[in-house]
Amino acid sequence: MKPEYQYIYQVYLDGSFSKAAEKLYLTQPALSIAIQKVENFIGAPLFDRSKRPLELTSVGEAYIQVIRQVSQLERELDQRIEDIKGLQTGVLRVGGSHYINSYILPDIFTGFSNLYPGVKLEIFESSPARLVTMLADQAIDVTFSAYGEEDSHAHDFHSIPAFYDYILLAVPVGFKVNGLPELSGAALSPQDIRLGRHLEKSWPAVPLSLFKDEEFILLSEGNNLHDRALMMIGEADFEPRVKLTLSQMVTAYHLAEHRLGVTFVSDRQIRPGPSGLCFYKLDSPWCDRTYNLLLRRSGYIPFPVRRFIQYCVESLRTQP
Repeated sequence: MKPEYQYIYQVYLDGSFSKAAEKLYLTQPALSIAIQKVENFIGAPLFDRSKRPLELTSVGEAYIQVIRQVSQLERELDQRIEDIKGLQTGVLRVGGSHYINSYILPDIFTGFSNLYPGVKLEIFESSPARLVTMLADQAIDVTFSAYGEEDSHAHDFHSIPAFYDYILLAVPVGFKVNGLPELSGAALSPQDIRLGRHLEKSWPAVPLSLFKDEEFILLSEGNNLHDRALMMIGEADFEPRVKLTLSQMVTAYHLAEHRLGVTFVSDRQIRPGPSGLCFYKLDSPWCDRTYNLLLRRSGYIPFPVRRFIQYCVESLRTQP
């Protein structure tokens, strides 16, 4: 890609000449002069310099769109040549939330890297909504979403079922609600969950309304578990007492362990061993969740991406 394209795109990403110059290892005056030359050549500004952070003009938006297309074409050419040579090299860019990267993919990353040591692995961690945007912008090759079909239709992605998890309610052991007669025999231990007892039809599912007087730790908007929690609370027909709203399910889990409130967790993040929590299977269809692997429909799918998808789906099917 031409240097001036890289300069313009970095300023667009950072919304600042000074931040972009630092990442490009240029002085700010040198970067400003380079972009000013492009603007003088086309006869129009690319950035609205009165805004902070900088915003694209309509001409700038058209320029960025072309830069993305050129970048993708260059990347696809390199990937095709590598695949034709059979080098089994390249770069794989995987985006995941903290939950995905910490609890679902570590063994997969290690196994894939051992099989294909020539492939450089780049792991990105952000919110699910941001990762979908990054995939649409071609900043990553694959990501995961619990929305699946909604995301695939909205952004023209391929959606491949990857794994399932089950949402449970985590309640600190010392909370009085655990002593309700209606909850007798319903509490699950971490060992019960690892054995899959919560997935057995015979295990009692309890109504969420029994916990309406507890303080809840919920996830923020843009997270699938936020939406599911609101649906379950709506089914139970009560107004929740929200103690905290957080961006990460893992943080909510640990704060619940420290008796700050009750929260919704995934069965896949619960590990064997001592825990200060009781877990309950809830009487709601929103507890069953499918995560899909997303990738773009358009463009060439290089060897590392094809092999990672195959390896990932096969590995996740055999995970407990």
